[in-house]
Amino acid sequence: MNKTKIVNIIVILMFLLLGLALFNLEVIQGNKYRVLSNKNCIRLIPQMGCRGKIIDRNGEILVDNKITYDVLISSDGNAQREKALQSVSGILNVSIDSLKKAYKKNFVSVSLPTVVGRDIGLKNAIALEEIKVDQPGIIIMPRPIRNYPFGKLAAHVFGHLGEIDRWRLTQLSDYGYKTKDMVGFGGIEEKYDYYLRQEEGGVSLEVDHKGSVTRILGYLPPKNGLDIQLTLDSRIQKLSENALSGLKGCVIIMQPYTGEVIAMVSSPGFSPQDFIEPGKQLSGYFTDSDSPLLNRAISSSFPPASVFKVVVATAALETKKINSSTTYVCQGSIFIGKRKFSCWAIHGPQDLKQAIVHSCDVFFYRAGILTGAQAIHDYALKLGLGKTTGFELPYEAQGFIPSPIWRKMNKFQSWFDGDTANLSIGQGDCLVTPLQMARLMCIFANKGSLVTPYIVTSIGGRDVSGPQKKVTALSLKKSTIDSIRAGLKGVVTSPDGTASHLQELPVEIAGKTGTAQAPPKKSHGWFAGFFPYDEPKYVICVFLEHGGSGYAATVVGSEIIKGMQQEGLLQNA
Repeated sequence: MNKTKIVNIIVILMFLLLGLALFNLEVIQGNKYRVLSNKNCIRLIPQMGCRGKIIDRNGEILVDNKITYDVLISSDGNAQREKALQSVSGILNVSIDSLKKAYKKNFVSVSLPTVVGRDIGLKNAIALEEIKVDQPGIIIMPRPIRNYPFGKLAAHVFGHLGEIDRWRLTQLSDYGYKTKDMVGFGGIEEKYDYYLRQEEGGVSLEVDHKGSVTRILGYLPPKNGLDIQLTLDSRIQKLSENALSGLKGCVIIMQPYTGEVIAMVSSPGFSPQDFIEPGKQLSGYFTDSDSPLLNRAISSSFPPASVFKVVVATAALETKKINSSTTYVCQGSIFIGKRKFSCWAIHGPQDLKQAIVHSCDVFFYRAGILTGAQAIHDYALKLGLGKTTGFELPYEAQGFIPSPIWRKMNKFQSWFDGDTANLSIGQGDCLVTPLQMARLMCIFANKGSLVTPYIVTSIGGRDVSGPQKKVTALSLKKSTIDSIRAGLKGVVTSPDGTASHLQELPVEIAGKTGTAQAPPKKSHGWFAGFFPYDEPKYVICVFLEHGGSGYAATVVGSEIIKGMQQEGLLQNA
């Protein structure tokens, strides 16, 4: 075979291979490359809707949204991208390296423009819009972000927003959640995130090889989230937060017949806006020993101290171990076994009303031992303690009420009369949440019904409060309710009552103070009560963590009630 034939065969084979390659590109994989080609000339510009607003019972907007502006760069070619980044750098006064890092971090797809700067301000947005004729790769996109116009007000009720974490993404991906979504953490923002969150829309554009828009292919409008209305009264919330300012603890104000939460304050607080602002340092919130992110009203439990005497009185009266005339003599202490149990004062002869008024420990040591620890435990559960209340917000603690059976089964230890004595004054292993204490006081305000606390009245304009108004009649004897109510009234109206200084307020109040030992630090302070006495409209619970005494808690409560009077909120009370 001569050289000419060999060359011809090689040329023929080459053309044959070329033809096969063209056949593969045009016929076999033609559709695939047509799709890729179309994608290269299509740009998707996302548009965000607004997250649903949160409003109070009177229509006051507590949480809404504000418009910010982001700058994005299209992904068309390195040279064009480099030129666009230089222009953005000059106007924003940000280094090229920082913009490139942002581009690399936020890049998702060649069909999507990439965010290189967030919240650039209106003036910078206008300046960048003016150079878009020469730099079509620059895109300015308005973006609504969460806005908290009252700062820290009701922060623990609302919670805050943050970028979705891996655990939540795993749980919620089937519901349309995706990487980098902003979701709620804690409070209303977390519990009702599915209703509050917006749906993303966008514009599909066709662009030429220079990145200039040639036509609009389609538009999907974004959808706003649903608004949520709360039972909170922002005026009373503000008064409560001001009264608790600088202190550690919480305040809860409820409607005693329905369970509506009128105010819920936890202190120290935090600013939800800090979790929205770019570059804000948040580590302090997580390392602060005062735990500002903790909602003390529902997520922490504490010894109830003398407020628990209301439970002991109920159990003793209902089981007929005592009656309203039963009298014990307080000499300042009592021996139970070989141990001496002290009272905070020498009260002399005390019947039930006087024992509640003076918060006499000796009376309740005796009444508690006579009633028995198991009966006290059972009535505590009946009155709503030792279990969650059914409140909507997440991370509610259930507290704990000890009993002889629990001690035997879990600690393999016996229960002694000294343990019953500790339980009878709300000490030892007994733990409650402030919300449970407010709910307990509702029973004596509404004369015998256990309400379910709730805080959401409507979602997207649809009333959802009906199913939440769960009220359970406890079938307590009228004489039990009347006897305890008389004692709670005397705590304030008697000259030597533990909250007698509250007589100066413009409305008749009933309640109970408590001072819970918490060594080695100062004692916790409690006050739980209701007003007006005859036809209660509000239940209030004030808890001061290491606040020193129940008296300190009544001072906070007094300031709140005075403020309510000054703002005309007690006129119909």
